Amino acid sequence: MNSAVVLPVTTASGPVRVTSPAPREVWWQLADADENALVSQTPTWLDCICATGPYADASRLYEFQDGRRLVIPLARRRGRPPWLATEDSWPSDWGIGGPLVSPGVPDETEARVVFDDLARRPALRVGVRFGPDAHPVWAAAAQRTFQAEDHMTHVLDLDGGFDAVWDRRFRRHVRREVRRAERSSVDVEVDRTGRLVPAFYQLYEQAMVRWAQQQHEPMALARWRRSRDFPRRRLEAVADRFGESCAIWLASCAGEPAAAIVVLRHGAHARCWRAAMNRDLAHPVKANPLLHRLAIEDACAAGCRYYHLGESRPGSSLAAFKEGFGAVGFSSPTYRRERLPISAAERRVQGTVKRLVRFQDA
Repeated sequence: MNSAVVLPVTTASGPVRVTSPAPREVWWQLADADENALVSQTPTWLDCICATGPYADASRLYEFQDGRRLVIPLARRRGRPPWLATEDSWPSDWGIGGPLVSPGVPDETEARVVFDDLARRPALRVGVRFGPDAHPVWAAAAQRTFQAEDHMTHVLDLDGGFDAVWDRRFRRHVRREVRRAERSSVDVEVDRTGRLVPAFYQLYEQAMVRWAQQQHEPMALARWRRSRDFPRRRLEAVADRFGESCAIWLASCAGEPAAAIVVLRHGAHARCWRAAMNRDLAHPVKANPLLHRLAIEDACAAGCRYYHLGESRPGSSLAAFKEGFGAVGFSSPTYRRERLPISAAERRVQGTVKRLVRFQDA
């Protein structure tokens, strides 16, 4: 049930009204009107989070007297008292959340009202992950009470259509790899019904073995960690709820799955959400560059303006792979307020475990 309160603050235009959870019809209106809105900022994304994990809708709608409206997507951890609960946008590795606003430039007062309100939440932790296009007013408003943690996400500009992307943004070695894949015996299919979920997850489980070997991680620990972070039911939920907006691209060699990517769409944005491969099959025939080439062309044909390739560590081989397609790395910060330093404690525990198993970051 939605509950509405009037914040104990008055802006130049009057008092601010907050409703939580945010009414879905208003949330969708803002998601459809905001040209920067990502698929991970939609109510459907939150539905997937709640369907596959111990989370509940904690989104907040802010209504200002001048008619401006703003939604902060949030998921609350269920089964905990308020002072031990967490409210994140988003939890774990669900990616970018961040505010959805009425058309126009965000106002400094609006940003301060939002972060001041979130700082008063009784939760143990409140966190908001912003996209690469966040207006500077958010950083200025957050710095008073929230700690920043920077991330880098890669985005490919699709302006001019696929021919322009291919000629001007794909680097020469990527074009060469794509042509090599096109000459090889690679079969590619795309599914928008969820039919290829089992094939994707088969590749993901095979990739677990390779990742564990690369990172010097015990296999049992790797399977437990990866399966918890990305269970099969999560992909099933996303494929089921997003329907045509969720495409699974699969490359096969001699009838055996070699590589696959999951691409989601909303508005002007396509996002490569997940990828997995059998390296022994995929690498010799350059299946991964071919899949991205086809998905990028498909996004251009659908009228998308951007193709997101996700988060990477600056200077990593993964970042270099994405930059080969012409993607550019942008800052995508998370702002957190914690009543106790739980994030720092979690990092210390993870660091200790990594040292014990001689873990090596890929």
